[in-house]
Amino acid sequence: MLMRLTDKGIAEIKSAPKRIEEGIAAFEAMGGKILGFYTMLGEYDYLAIGDLPDDETALSFALALSSKGFVRTTTLKAISTDAFAGAVRRLP
Repeated sequence: MLMRLTDKGIAEIKSAPKRIEEGIAAFEAMGGKILGFYTMLGEYDYLAIGDLPDDETALSFALALSSKGFVRTTTLKAISTDAFAGAVRRLP
């Protein structure tokens, strides 16, 4: 998940470390596992890499996080190289 701070998020940046901890706890409470969380320089402000049980849970988390108003999210679904190779083998 890529995240950009909103105007509200940057105005309240001093509380960002606590919000990040709360976000990770919420992610884990939904059955997720965080593999990495990074603050970024450039177009995006944060990058979170993690696993959730299914796409619906991922959507629920992203909506809940964005609804707080501090960040806007861009979600990406990663496909393993094994799954990619399997898809390529099934090509006609």
